[in-house]
Amino acid sequence: MIDDEELHRRNVPDLSFDRLTVLSPLGRGAKGVVFLVKDEDRDEFLALKVISKALIEKKGKGADGDEYRRVCFEQGVLSRLRHPLLPRLRGVLDSEKLIGYAIDYCSGRDLNVLRKRQTEKMFSDDIIRFYAAELVLALEYLHKSGIVYRDLKPENVMVQENGHIMIVDFDLSTKLSPKSTPHSSPSSSNSASTSNSVASKKRFSPFHRFCNSGISPEDSASQAGLSLNSARTESNSTEKSNSFVGTEEYVAPEIVSGDGHDFAVDWWSLGVVLYEMLYGATPFRGTNRKETFYRILTKSPELTGEPTPLRDLIGKLLEKDPKQRIQVEEIKGHDFFRGVEWESVVQISRPPYIPENDEKGKEGIANINVESVVQGIFGNGDVDKCKSEHEKHGGIEEAENVNTKTWVGEFNHHPTQTDHFLVF
Repeated sequence: MIDDEELHRRNVPDLSFDRLTVLSPLGRGAKGVVFLVKDEDRDEFLALKVISKALIEKKGKGADGDEYRRVCFEQGVLSRLRHPLLPRLRGVLDSEKLIGYAIDYCSGRDLNVLRKRQTEKMFSDDIIRFYAAELVLALEYLHKSGIVYRDLKPENVMVQENGHIMIVDFDLSTKLSPKSTPHSSPSSSNSASTSNSVASKKRFSPFHRFCNSGISPEDSASQAGLSLNSARTESNSTEKSNSFVGTEEYVAPEIVSGDGHDFAVDWWSLGVVLYEMLYGATPFRGTNRKETFYRILTKSPELTGEPTPLRDLIGKLLEKDPKQRIQVEEIKGHDFFRGVEWESVVQISRPPYIPENDEKGKEGIANINVESVVQGIFGNGDVDKCKSEHEKHGGIEEAENVNTKTWVGEFNHHPTQTDHFLVF
């Protein structure tokens, strides 16, 4: 019997530029460029992340194939996500010089752009509560699936057409196995079929030719596989990662110190994001990377203003000891979320901001040559040039494990003109 996950993999189309109209660049990351495209066959708009094979091959040679694994791991995660606040794989591209994959296009841009449109470049507590609740739900799902996100920042939190968020960009995520899987979990029976499911995936994915050079997607994760069906919690994890990855101002102390980290790093980053939404700046930024890391390790956040539930929550999230840091059940039960009906959050019909109809932005720019754009940014796999460019934008890296974005252009979106939206 074929399960839903297998059916989805079979239904993910192979994309080619013959069926895609490339409209405009949306942004760039450590090794790829994101474009707004229209799939003419399905008459829908998608965000297509395109990566140069030459760059990955050159980077992979110096890191024991790490870049191959990372690209395949991200594609593997996207193919398994089943949550309204997370992306789904909508298509894969495999050409002579490029690979890529598509997710739903989020017309509302990201939380950083949205915050800067506010009068004082800050959000009210009620708006923060809505976005914070959705971030908690998305991270909870990922953690129960064994995925540590590791790059939470406003630029990676997009606003969908319906006003709800979508966390994107999983190329710094990793897989950790839990200490045990509860026997009562209705999904635990699926774990035995995980290896077969992952193996069968290779028969249907155009990435197979590229990812099967002795390195398969599941090799980048733990030996427990990539199943997103097993119940997992951060409190019962026995495994830690020692990778030095993330974005400078948002990384947790345990990443900076190299002591090993687990799911708790995402709750630290959530604290930084909430602080930035409240105050308009991150809490530990220094004049350079060294000072920023020093502040992360030694300084307490300055929670200016009268004591409030939000400031209390931020303080608990920014606890430097990951063992003492607040975890998901405590977060959901915190006074800041008093009265929130967690089962209904994603069903709210009027979030704080609904993007306007983006017909003008979807008209695009004529005659975009994707290969030329990627080539112009990344060259012929020029790793040193790319590394220098990333360092300008505040990313941290180990063996090129960096994730920063320089957004290109901005469409004409406006917040809703009234504050009559549903808050908690």
